[in-house]
Amino acid sequence: MERVGLYLLVLVATLRYTGGAAKPTAMEFIRASCKTTLHASLCVSCLSSYAGTIQGSDHLLAKAAVSVSLSNAKSASAFMSKLGHVAGIKPRELQAVRDCMSTMSNSVSSLSQSVQELEKMARTKGQDFEWHMSNAETWVGSALTNQNMCGRGFGDSSFNGHVKDAVTKRMAYVSLVTSNALALINRFAVRHRKGIHKNP
Repeated sequence: MERVGLYLLVLVATLRYTGGAAKPTAMEFIRASCKTTLHASLCVSCLSSYAGTIQGSDHLLAKAAVSVSLSNAKSASAFMSKLGHVAGIKPRELQAVRDCMSTMSNSVSSLSQSVQELEKMARTKGQDFEWHMSNAETWVGSALTNQNMCGRGFGDSSFNGHVKDAVTKRMAYVSLVTSNALALINRFAVRHRKGIHKNP
């Protein structure tokens, strides 16, 4: 009985050690990958919850990054829509908000297209893979451009108050997240062409 108890104790300790070692490996991959972005800390914090799914795959890392960007863009788009119905908003601010609603709608559409392209990559190779990769990069770049346009729409010094602050802060965050997503897609493209990427 003592030997059985000792065996079980060693087995449990081994399983705990093995289970604990798997997560840091996945997280280390995310941290190393995020170093190629302009906002590494934000990149890690946004993608850490996906570590178990990504598991060292460049493809899944890029897809997760774009999905995070899409989620934030949708949230910002909904925020703009609500802001457009706030009572007492000034005419110039209202016009800027409406412009943002349009550009953010385009941004959400572009990011959705990019997610679709990344999904198609899992089923393609060669020139077809490169085609979808190029499309994904283009769509995310377009989304980032639209996000920056929205933020710049409130850059005029004549805009003051809570509306400007709320919009610029939110759009700055969304743009940073999307910038990171674009960097990780570009990283995936480079590693794929060098033959050093890992698929799902």
